[in-house]
Amino acid sequence: MSFLLVANSPSSVVNFRLDLIKAIQDKGLQVHVACPGMASDSSECLFLQNLGVQVHDVPMSRAGLNPFSDLRTCWALWRLMCRIKPERILGYTIKPVIWGSLAACLARVPERYALISGLGYAFVEGGVVSKKRTLVKRAAQFLYRMALNRCRRVFFQNPDDESLFRDLGILKNATASTVVKGSGVNLAHFVPIALPETPTFLLIARLLIDKGVREYAQAAERLKAQYPEARFMLVGYLDENPESITQAELDRWIAGGFIDYLGKLSDVRPAMAEASVFVLPSYREGTPRSVLEALAMGRAVITTDAPGCRETVIEGENGFLVQPKSVDELAAAMVKLIQQPDRVEQMGQVSLQRARDEFDVHKVNAVMLKNMQL
Repeated sequence: MSFLLVANSPSSVVNFRLDLIKAIQDKGLQVHVACPGMASDSSECLFLQNLGVQVHDVPMSRAGLNPFSDLRTCWALWRLMCRIKPERILGYTIKPVIWGSLAACLARVPERYALISGLGYAFVEGGVVSKKRTLVKRAAQFLYRMALNRCRRVFFQNPDDESLFRDLGILKNATASTVVKGSGVNLAHFVPIALPETPTFLLIARLLIDKGVREYAQAAERLKAQYPEARFMLVGYLDENPESITQAELDRWIAGGFIDYLGKLSDVRPAMAEASVFVLPSYREGTPRSVLEALAMGRAVITTDAPGCRETVIEGENGFLVQPKSVDELAAAMVKLIQQPDRVEQMGQVSLQRARDEFDVHKVNAVMLKNMQL
């Protein structure tokens, strides 16, 4: 028996789905992974092959809107499935979910599953909505409806996304769904470590507007003048996504001396170890893996009272929830933790316990495997 995982990048597979792959292998299945950029000599390809995974490079534009390119992706996935004949398929992120599910239906893969790990910028509400975003949202809803209702079960990473898909009629009543605790976190890899003496904040994310990166920078600029000893670290990279911040913005933050920019890191644990508080002012998430990693390393968290984010924090116990896009609320929460270092440590202990009780990757994967009848 074989299992096909469809993803949008090799790094995503290695960083976020490795434990799931191993759990599926432990059930006696041959795992195949299909995604773009899986060059035969790449480190990710060689790593997965050493684990016994069969890898397949497929054409896919992660952020493009070209229908001919997307049809080419569907065609390539259909051909692959006709050749390897998997019994089960799981796609995650928008294009693998849509084109993977439709190709699997055409190829008559008997067990089709999808994981909605986040809704992307097209579903973020509020503010002025461009015609392009409206068009993308309508197209996404139509294609999701076409694909997901051909799946046996759809996994969501928070209850808000599940409710939204039901309310919009994207997911029909006849299609089963399950909410899981994000992607989970490996508690053997992300372990608690002592807090630094200096109040230090950290944001790890793709440098997108809807991750709240601008709000974080504005709060840091404001607080650096008031608390010069505090540090405000930023880890991430500029993205091809149309909602990415600009290089000029990033350069100004660095030159201003209020943002310590560490770039893109293959291992975020050293940066997390330098931080006392993790911050993610995102407008919407599935369940943010970076926050789960912060919980596992015993960090207090400031995030937003938004879908996917609010599930990670109990207000006042392991951190604070602020309104999306509110620099004032974000800065006020950060000030509280600068002024109350003892509270930071107490919150970190609650975060660690939450990671152990709710977000252990093995517990999350067990729920997914059970619902995929494995």
